[in-house]
Formats: sequence, structure tokens, C-alpha cells
Amino acid sequence: MIILENIVGHHAEQAASLWAQRDSLALDDPPDLDAVAAIDDRLEISLDGIRVASRAAWPCVLALHQESPGKGELFVVSWAALEFESADCVAQAVEIGRTAIDGPGGLLGALAWHAPRVIAPWVRAWIDDARDPFKRFLGVSACVEHRVDPKQMLSLRLRDPDTSVRAATLRLVAKLGRADLITEVRNASADEDQQVRFWAAWALSELGSGDFADPELRRVAVQGDDNALSALRAAVKAMPMKEARSWIGSLYTSSQSASLGVRAAGMLGDRSILPWLIEQMGNPALAVTAGASFLELFPEARQESDLFTNDLGAAGLRFEEYFGDQAVSVPLAGKVLEWGQRQGHIK
Repeated sequence: MIILENIVGHHAEQAASLWAQRDSLALDDPPDLDAVAAIDDRLEISLDGIRVASRAAWPCVLALHQESPGKGELFVVSWAALEFESADCVAQAVEIGRTAIDGPGGLLGALAWHAPRVIAPWVRAWIDDARDPFKRFLGVSACVEHRVDPKQMLSLRLRDPDTSVRAATLRLVAKLGRADLITEVRNASADEDQQVRFWAAWALSELGSGDFADPELRRVAVQGDDNALSALRAAVKAMPMKEARSWIGSLYTSSQSASLGVRAAGMLGDRSILPWLIEQMGNPALAVTAGASFLELFPEARQESDLFTNDLGAAGLRFEEYFGDQAVSVPLAGKVLEWGQRQGHIK
């Protein structure tokens, strides 16, 4: 029994660590999808170690979360509960996710990892739970991850009394391309909750009606909250190319929004701006977003190990003074220039 606990504990710790790394990589701007896929392969091997032990693994994964209640540990607990198809274990995982300090991201990750057929019984019950808004949120979020249409539930959840449920449902409407609900989405753009208004604007953009959402998207992008990057991308997507270039130019000419303008420029898909991006890389205030735009336009550059550095001393004194003790990765303009010339992107 002790040997089993040690084996399961090892796999659970590995899985928690890998999922936390994966979550961090997925949040990078832009995300390194190849690196995420490589972690996925390793993560599945660790989960197999828990899967083989079956229900006997539950006390081990629960103890792991109790000792270290992080996002990765929440993912492992939630994944195991769903894998074992135990009502008691799933109920425990839901309550752990409900009160998690870092939010329910690990629980949502487990719902995304499992195949729809595995989680379907829980999702059907949650999305229709009139008494528990958190379970309704979980149900809608699972549908978002798997692009599943809950049919008549979609309109009901758009009018849900809970703001997090309404916001998640707006994301689902957009993911499903349900243009037949455009009127309800427009109505949501006047919601009293800021998050709901933003996701309504984002959904309108995704559904091809970004002209109605443009002011809200621009406002959120410039405001700089957690949704700023999504708002920026949606705003650029919603505008005609000429208008988008003009708006990006106006952002760049203001010191307060110049970094935002540099990042938005990389969303236009125009690789000819590489020399201009390299110029911005020499400015500490713009280097990070210039690097992100560079990687979005040239994802193959990730294969080169010397184009970015975490050593601010290698970037120069100006970078050390600007960032101080911050842990950041910045592009090396000279190296990027040499790479662009070798690849034929710069004459």
C-alpha cells in the first residue's frame, strides 16, 4: 500500500507541476503552442499513472492538494474525480474549486482535458442547476471548451442572474457562431456589469458585428485590464484595415499607449513591418510588446535560442535601469536583425 501511495504521489506531483507549466505557457503572449503540446504529451503519461491506480489514488491526490493548494493540484484533483466518475469525488472537487484562492482554473482545465462523453452527465446537471450559479458557470464553461451547443439552455443562460454565467455564455455563443442570437448579444452590451459588457462586445466582433462593439473594445484595450489583449485583438479584427492602421498609429503616437500600438501592429499579419519592430526593440518601454508582435508574425523564430534573453545585462544598461528586478524576456534587436537578414525578410 505504501508503495502504491508513493507511486501515485509521484505521478500526481508531476501532473500538477506540468499542468501549472502548461497553464503559464498558454497565457504567454503569444502562446508557444508547440511547447504546450510537448507538455501535453508528458502530462498524459503522468495522468496514466493515476488512472492505473483508479479509486485507490483518490486519497493521495486529495492529500496533495491539501498540502499545496495550487492551480496544478486543483487540476489533478478535478481530473481524478471526473476520471473515477464518482459523484462524491466530483462534489468534493467542485467545492474545492469554488473556494480556490487562485480561482477555479484548475477545475476548468480538467473539464477541458476530459472528453465530452466523460463529463457530459455532470455538465448537463450543472448547466440546469437553478440553485447554484457556480455549477451553471462550470457547465457553460465546459461547453465553451468543447464547443458544445446546449440548445435551449443557451438563451436561458444569456439571461442568467449571475454575471459570471452571462459572461461565459456570451463566449459560448461566439464560439458556436450562433448569429441567430445576435439581438440578445447586443442587449447584453448594455449590461450593468463591465465584464458582461466586454464579452458581449467581443462576441459581437466574433459574430461579424464588430461595428456595434468597437467603442467598448477600444475602451477595454486602452484601459489595460485582464481582458486588454483580447479586446485589442477583437478591435483590430472588427475594423477595416485602413481604419485599424489609423487607430494603431494614434496609439503609437501617445506615450501612454505606444506599447499597445506596437502590439496591435503585430496583429495585422503584415510581415513587412519587421524592420520597424526591430527599431522598437531597442526601446525598453516597447521591447516586450515588439517581441510579442515579432513572434506572432514569425512563429518559426522560436526555434532560435539567442533572439531573446532573460539577462537584462545582455540587453544593455537602459534595460537594467528600466526593468530593475522584474523578470522579463526581451528581444535582442541586433540578433533579430541578423536573423531577419539570414531568412531573407530584410534586404
